[in-house]
Parts: sequence; C-alpha cells; structure tokens
Amino acid sequence: MTHGIHGRSRWLALIVLCFGVLMIVLDTTIVNVALPSIRTDLGFTETSLVWVVNAYMLTFGGFLLLGGRLGDLYGHRRLFLLGLTLFTLASLACGLAQLQAVLIVARAVQGLGGAVVSAVALSLIMNLFTEPAERAKAMGVYGFVCAGGGSIGVLLGGLLTSSFNWHWIFLVNLPIGVAVYALCLSLLPAGRGQAEGGRLDVGGAVTVTSALMLAVYAVVNGNEAGWLSTQTLALLGAAVVLLVVFLVIESRVTHPLMPLGLFRLRNVAVANVVGVLWAAAMFAWFFISALYMQLVLGYSPMQVGLGFLPANLIMALFSLGWSAKLVMRFGIRVPLASGLILAALGLVLFARAPADGAFVVDVLPGMLLLGLGAGVAFNPVLLAAMSDVATSESGLASGVVNTSFMMGGALGLAVLASLAAARSGGGVSPAALNAGYHLAFGVGAVFAAAAAGIGAVLLRAKVEAAGAPVFE
Repeated sequence: MTHGIHGRSRWLALIVLCFGVLMIVLDTTIVNVALPSIRTDLGFTETSLVWVVNAYMLTFGGFLLLGGRLGDLYGHRRLFLLGLTLFTLASLACGLAQLQAVLIVARAVQGLGGAVVSAVALSLIMNLFTEPAERAKAMGVYGFVCAGGGSIGVLLGGLLTSSFNWHWIFLVNLPIGVAVYALCLSLLPAGRGQAEGGRLDVGGAVTVTSALMLAVYAVVNGNEAGWLSTQTLALLGAAVVLLVVFLVIESRVTHPLMPLGLFRLRNVAVANVVGVLWAAAMFAWFFISALYMQLVLGYSPMQVGLGFLPANLIMALFSLGWSAKLVMRFGIRVPLASGLILAALGLVLFARAPADGAFVVDVLPGMLLLGLGAGVAFNPVLLAAMSDVATSESGLASGVVNTSFMMGGALGLAVLASLAAARSGGGVSPAALNAGYHLAFGVGAVFAAAAAGIGAVLLRAKVEAAGAPVFE
C-alpha cells in the first residue's frame, strides 16, 4: 500500500494514469497522418509545415527534466493534473485553430503539458506499486501504452482524418482529458512533495532546459539545414556549453535539480544508455517501416495502421502479463537483452524487404519479431532506470529516462533519415527509396544489438536469499 490506496483502487488509478499517458504518446504520431490535410487547409508551405511537429518536440524534450523535478518538490499528483490541464486546453486550441501561428503555439503548449505528464506519471506508478510482482505487472501495462501507443496513433489518425477532418485528431483529447482529470481527483489522494524543504535550482533549470531545447531544435532541423551546416553545429555547440554549465552548477548548489550522484547508481546509468540506443532502434522500426509501407508498397494510412496491428497485439500480450512473469523469473537483464536481440533480428528482416514485397512474407515476420522484442524488453528497461532510485527522486529519474528515450529517438530518427536520404540519392522511385530504408533498418539493428550487449554485460541483477533474481 502506498499513497493510502488499497487493493483494486491502485489498479484503477493505474488505468487512469495510463490513459493520460496514452494521450501524450498518441499525439507524437497521430498528427503525422493528418499533415497533408493540415497543410492544404491552413496554407502551410513545405518548410513551415514541419513546425506542427517540431514545436511539440521542442517543448516536450526541453521540459522533461524540469517537470520531473517539480513533481518531486511540489507533489506528483499536483503536477500531473497541471500538465494534463495544459495539454487538454492546448488540444482544444489546436482543434479550433484556423491560423498557422495559433496551431504552432498551441502545439508548443501541448508539448509542455505532455512533458510534465510524462515526467511524473512513471514516478506515480512506481510509488503506487512497491511489491516486486505487482510493480512488474504495472510497469508492463505502462510499457505497452508507451510502446504500442505510437502505432495506435497512426491507425486512429487515419480513421479520424478520413471519417471527419484533421481537427478531430486534437478534439478527441478533450473528453479523455476531462475524464482522466476527474478520476485522478477521486482515485489519487493529494500528496505533498517527497522533497519538501528543497528549493528549485533555478540556474540548473534554465541551463538544462535551454540545452535540451537547443539540442532538439538542432536535431529536428538537421536534415533540412544540413548536419555540418553552421546553424546545426552552432546550436549543438551551444547546447554542449550549456550542459557543461549545468553540470558545474549541479556540483556546487545545495539543492541541485539533478543530483549527479544519481548516475553513480549503476542500473540507472546503464538503463539510460540502453534507452537512448533502444529508442533510436524503435524509431527506425516505427517511422521507417511506416514510410516503407506507404511510399514503397503503396499502402494507405489506414493500411499502415493495420500493418502494425500484429505487433501491437503481441506487445499487449507480453506487456500486460507475460513480461512481468519473465522479470520475476529471470530478473531484468535476461528479458532486456533477449527482447532487444529479437528487435534487432526484426530490423534485419526489414533491411532485406524488397520494393515489391508482400505483407505476409516481407512485413509480417519483422513486425512479429519487433512486437515480441518490444513487449519483452520495454518493461525491464523502465524498471532498471527506476529500481535503485529513492522515492524522493523518482520524478527526477522518470524525467531522466524519458529524456533519454526522447533524445535517443529524435537523434536516431534524424541520423537514420539522413542516411536513408543519402543512400537513395534523392530518388523518389520505390527502388531508390527502399535502398535508403534498407540502410536505415540495418543501422537500427546495430543500435538494438548494441543496447542488448550493454544491458547483458553491465546491468546489475540483485539476488534474494532464496536465490531468485529480482529487479528492485
């Protein structure tokens, strides 16, 4: 029992929290399907349209760490509800937008709210479930929402855009946001911050948030501006300088935003490195395979969403039950490494898929392996990142691991997209595009295999007296 919640109420609270997180996860991909309609309706140019996505990514990536620390200081439930309110109101503004500037600003506010929700939701779940078996099951549910939500977003985006219009991909968040808010008020008792008495490290907050936002801006514009352009190099250089200043500040202040001792915890440090590589591999799977199905095989947005369905079903089976059993039986190290190896094999299969491929022969086998790998590995990665952390720093640890995933995914996707574009030589034929995708899938497989190796060798698995490996 934690937070004064007993038995079944904790699982109801988990479901409600996961619905809040699902809104955030869906919003990272549901927009992609509607971009052509948004461009036509609001008169975006090809260059300006990218800001419908980038404005969200910029604030989401920039405020994850700060959101997690604010949750530790002022209460996780309070910050979750604040982030949820921001996200829901911004969704309303997006859905009603008739001007480009309104939509872009509202998307930036959505990213801010989403960052706060994502940063504190994981710590809320970890504090609700303290027993190893129940925590593994709860993290499995959370892992499924995070891993499967993106592909669900593609399917839902296609359905809403084709059946109604693009406004509904944002308006659908309103009833969900209101319901989640009301249920959180009734299910989660108000709690004071675990780090009461601490003070917000303003200098650290400003420098790390600025560093992350500059890094995200450089990454999401890398393909357009050029990776060796003055703009990209200057932005990345400024981000590195700010990060160094942040580390200096953290080593000297009494109440640091991010205690550097956190990274002396072996599993935390290793899990975040694995998270960066894992996210890069997953983005290679999700985005590049969606492009392969749509641009090479000629699938419609709805068919692309249905193409991910087998992987989603497998992730559901593992994340909602089997993954927890594997963790309780083998600890975190074996399932993590095994799942990532399966994901690497799935990417290898996509790396040989032909331009005239058939779904059953060339898409389905890779989808099945990747769904299996994600279902097995996602839960252990999250558990490893949070398992050694004190309750008073759980929001911070949640923000750190979410930042690792976000930065790894954004950087990995940008690099892989650049490699794919370079290999295709600017060609738009299915054969030329497919050659580029093959390279991207191959490099993604290397990322997943590297993450598996690092996890297998460096993760520490504690052992109970009875000899059974556990994760906490």
